Amino acid sequence: MQDFDAHTPTAAHEMAVDCLQAGVEAVLPERVVYESLSLDGDLLSVAGATYDLTAYDRILVVGGGKAGDGVADALEAILGDRIDAGVVVTPNPGEGTHVERLPGDHPVPSERGVESTRRIVELVSNLDERTLVLAAITGGASAILPAPADGISLSDLRQTTDELLESGAEIHELNAVRKHLSTLKGGGLARLASPATVVGLVLSDVVGNDLGVIASGPTAPDETYYDDALDVVDRFDLDVPKSVRTRLARGSAGEVSETPKPGDDVFERVDNHVLADTFTALDAARDVADERGYDSIILSSRVRGEAREAAKTHVAVAEEVLATGNPVSSPSVILSGGECTVTVRGDGSGGPNLEFCLAACPELPEDVVLASIDSDGLDGGTDVAGAIVDSSSVDQRDAHTALASNDALPALADADALVETGPTGTNVNDLRVLVVGAGE
Repeated sequence: MQDFDAHTPTAAHEMAVDCLQAGVEAVLPERVVYESLSLDGDLLSVAGATYDLTAYDRILVVGGGKAGDGVADALEAILGDRIDAGVVVTPNPGEGTHVERLPGDHPVPSERGVESTRRIVELVSNLDERTLVLAAITGGASAILPAPADGISLSDLRQTTDELLESGAEIHELNAVRKHLSTLKGGGLARLASPATVVGLVLSDVVGNDLGVIASGPTAPDETYYDDALDVVDRFDLDVPKSVRTRLARGSAGEVSETPKPGDDVFERVDNHVLADTFTALDAARDVADERGYDSIILSSRVRGEAREAAKTHVAVAEEVLATGNPVSSPSVILSGGECTVTVRGDGSGGPNLEFCLAACPELPEDVVLASIDSDGLDGGTDVAGAIVDSSSVDQRDAHTALASNDALPALADADALVETGPTGTNVNDLRVLVVGAGE
């Protein structure tokens, strides 16, 4: 059971937290892999596809991200000593028998992440057709698995990542840049491993499950170009290092090889399977609400945009439920997921989920509770998952003052409104719960 620490003074608060907990537990990597993979003799089934292990002389496990450790644990339990070697890179590596666990960092890439990722590059280079590579592709791997391209230093990557994170750029835009500064992202892993068979085991933290964006698409074709990356840099007026702009400009001029595109031969023996995503978590949360007699609805698993603007929409939905009984009748549980962003204008502490809750709480009707967390347990650069609020949590004046400096964390901490889980070992974006009415 994933531990959730939150102040729950009412049944509605308890309901919100229970829904969040059920959602996170449904996408824990061990559970997801056990439900999606099975071994029957020499036949390995992965989400409905079957692989005859007698066709391979070696089985390798590589990859990483926030859920990489859990994926490796499950694969070791299923395959045991059939695994010949493996390396996964995660922020909090555990210990494995057949798959080595190495450290990396998120959201800003680190030197230890570079060293750990180098081990993966070495392992998947010079493979043949009788090798099966099981690749754990999970949220956070873009930063956790840095492999700087020629001429790009780690400090260049760090500065560029910081600029992107603070700009308010969406994940698609952020990854368009990072893929063109890496040898592993944007289909790079598939290119290195070819002609081996590569099976991507994907836990999606990307709205719409775009395989080219999840973890910056190491096993997927890249539909972005150097021109796209340059456009992001220019449109957000990013202060990137000279080496970054030079590489992107050279790539745009055709002087540097592009990432592999759809139809490239390196993808002939690559299969990617999305084993879990935001909707998986929301569906589990909805089951809890239904079991307890609430009228429930999943608004969308694809909410994005500025957190404080999305908050207004969710408040409006709660108001509509109370006023007209649409789109569900009270008592109800309204669920959404996705990934909101924050354009940083101040120097405070917070994250998208904290800012979402702080912007919403002064406007919430009475008898409504709102909770929002990042499913990885760490919202933005904080060490809390998110918050749970009602109309009395923070008054409008204090909320506006804190929002002006992007300082949601202390305001919500003072209100005893934080939700703390610690790192959950998974990541499928943000999860939000509106509880309207007390329920049964």
